[in-house]
Amino acid sequence: MIKISIIDDEQLFLEGLKLLFSNENKVEVVLAENNANDFIEKLEQTKPSFFPDIALVDIQMKPINGFELVAILKEKYPELKLIILSSHYKKNVIGHMIKLGVSAFIPKNANKTLLMEAIEAVYEFGVYFTKKDKDLVQDHLNFRTKKPSIITKDQLSKREIEVLELICTEKTNHEIAENLFLSKRTVENHRQRILEKVGAKNTVGLVVYAIVNDIHPLPPSF
Repeated sequence: MIKISIIDDEQLFLEGLKLLFSNENKVEVVLAENNANDFIEKLEQTKPSFFPDIALVDIQMKPINGFELVAILKEKYPELKLIILSSHYKKNVIGHMIKLGVSAFIPKNANKTLLMEAIEAVYEFGVYFTKKDKDLVQDHLNFRTKKPSIITKDQLSKREIEVLELICTEKTNHEIAENLFLSKRTVENHRQRILEKVGAKNTVGLVVYAIVNDIHPLPPSF
């Protein structure tokens, strides 16, 4: 059973999602709030056995918007996987997703099948990233007039790409060190440099970056 939490200030949309998930035997809604501050407070009080695996987060909220909430959640609960639900499905927003380490970005007009597919993929692989998402980010990078905030793979060394490929297969620093005949400390240094170069906040951001730059394949669809 995949434990889901939802934060959206549109009460009807929130209730609709709860009703939708009530008919699914693969997911359970353990927390649903229409205010980000209440959501954070309730999350802090949640027992480990009921703590959500995934949070569905709206972008346009007040007083804390979705991106601000994501930054807070990633800082406090790095293992919590985040899926953005928004009407603003744009390439610059998708690009920002990489920086924040969000696991998926689903438009609010998506159907139930797509949403469930995304939830299952994020739970299983840590990320759900469609070809359309990939094309949007690549287009965003190709047509920016300013210096890109997300670098291309050409700016990573061969060794950094090798380390990144292994990170994407969920290998630990110790396992990567054994694979590449390096010390664990060297791998840790490579990982940190890659994070700094890419501008990602965590492993999810690195995986999305790797997918966009054809370093790692898209996860299989369900």
